[in-house]
Amino acid sequence: MASGVTCTHTVSELTAYTAPECFGGTSLTPPMMVAMTTPKSAEARAISSWLDQRLANYLESLRELCSIECPSGFESGVNAACLWVQDWALQRGWNVERYSDAQAGDSLCVSVRGGANRGPKLLLAAHLDTVYPVGTAAARPMEQVDDRLLAPGIADNKSGLLSGLFAMAALVDLDLLESVESITLFCGADEESDMRTSLAIFADLAPHHNVALVLEAGRENGDIVQARKTSAYYVLEIEGREAHAGVEPQRGANAILSMAHRIVQLQALNEMRPGVTVNVGVVQGGTMPNVVPGRARAEIDVRAVATTDLKPVTDAIQGIVDSVVVPHTRAMLYGGWKAPPMPCTPEIAALVTVARSCAEELGFDLEAASTGGISYANYLAGLGLPVLDGLGPVGGLDHSPSEYILYSSIVPRTALLTLLMLRHSGTS
Repeated sequence: MASGVTCTHTVSELTAYTAPECFGGTSLTPPMMVAMTTPKSAEARAISSWLDQRLANYLESLRELCSIECPSGFESGVNAACLWVQDWALQRGWNVERYSDAQAGDSLCVSVRGGANRGPKLLLAAHLDTVYPVGTAAARPMEQVDDRLLAPGIADNKSGLLSGLFAMAALVDLDLLESVESITLFCGADEESDMRTSLAIFADLAPHHNVALVLEAGRENGDIVQARKTSAYYVLEIEGREAHAGVEPQRGANAILSMAHRIVQLQALNEMRPGVTVNVGVVQGGTMPNVVPGRARAEIDVRAVATTDLKPVTDAIQGIVDSVVVPHTRAMLYGGWKAPPMPCTPEIAALVTVARSCAEELGFDLEAASTGGISYANYLAGLGLPVLDGLGPVGGLDHSPSEYILYSSIVPRTALLTLLMLRHSGTS
């Protein structure tokens, strides 16, 4: 097998590792798989068969990935997950570019070349980091309960990342890359935190690609994601005047009362425009019940559908902050919008149509949903790429002890991703 190429974007040198065999055995006994109807095309049958034959290897790889302790900011753990993916890719002779970061840990891009010099360049996006503290993966190794596979980070985002690797491998092994110029899988180190390193890399990658496919888990009902809201995070602080609540309350200025009036007004902004949500989720204030509170603090989550919503919502919030509801109190607002929205543009709608056609070709139905959560897809859409999200295996209960994917969804959803890349590239 040809050796892969590893590049780094820092002065740190990378070691060429001897990778374990990508497709090994499994220690899991799978339950009865949910049946699909027979795929309708030769390519769909070939892809499904290729994945069926390697399902045991997928499961063992997933078990290994989920055993790596890699919460956001735990550099050595994120680097271990990065190294696992690097080894996997180099063992197959693929190219790897690694982006070192001493705080977040390393990100990397895994790439394969196709046969078309001016064909589509496809960007897949997944992440290495999880939200679980060190020790969680060791305490809760991957287990199977009926059709569910449970493990920390299994849905968000280890199974999606692995499906990206297997989908690329299927296209390579089945010789189905003739009409695509390249496929790159980006594996980010900090999606669950501030995305600082990921966004800088996206800014470099986006101009060189035609479409982005984000590998978060499919919704619990199987939907892919065609649109995501943007979000804002605000902190509202009220400064009042403390006084003895029993002896001379008139000398005080109640910061909590001032906050309470504003909370009512802020919550009334829900649906001020279609899809806008405002939630005052954390409130703190005061010191003792016999003291007129001199300070109050609230944390606010705001979501909106479209870029045109941002200014009206921002202006409405600022108007509430600027209003005087309790004399001698002062309100201060910090924060702002975090991510661009991902609206369902005509280009994204066209991608949805292709994805539905691929699902039908594979023998199952597929719908597309809009959601309020933020992912890499928001930022890639903001950089001008048509994006689909939710293309990993079906799963849910992210960030909880019950996080899972459906065993029976692994082959169909990985086949969907594989066929979507093939059909989008123009192969008939």
